[in-house]
Amino acid sequence: MELDPLILSRIQFAFVVCFHAIFPVFTIGLASFIAVLEALSFKTGNPIWQRLSKFWIQVFAVVFGMGVVSGIVMSFQFGTNWSNFSYATANFLGPVLSYEVVTAFFLEAAFLGVLLFGRDKVPQGVHLFAAIMVALGTFISSFWILA
Repeated sequence: MELDPLILSRIQFAFVVCFHAIFPVFTIGLASFIAVLEALSFKTGNPIWQRLSKFWIQVFAVVFGMGVVSGIVMSFQFGTNWSNFSYATANFLGPVLSYEVVTAFFLEAAFLGVLLFGRDKVPQGVHLFAAIMVALGTFISSFWILA
């Protein structure tokens, strides 16, 4: 069987999609878990909740970064591997992908910075708010991904 470049590029895209799909699913659940841990830490003052939150925030940051990198590659592959499909659906796919980036990704990224680096620099209530905003951003992101 001879593999032409089109088939090879689509196999590569299938790998990227399978690889990327792991990360949004993981971050959606983990962001909510982190928000719960931050709320428990805020309410009880128990340092165990804060330690757990610190650990899972670091895991979240790595997984979020991997999802961003693989998602950027994937969006470019839509246009290169399925150019006719992308051209025909551009009036729908373009805005939906843009809405996901503008509404969800920027919200997640901005508050993830506060969540990662603001633990001792902002009040604990602001840190909790940042955790809730990151969780909200993941839910909005999942809406646009599914749309």
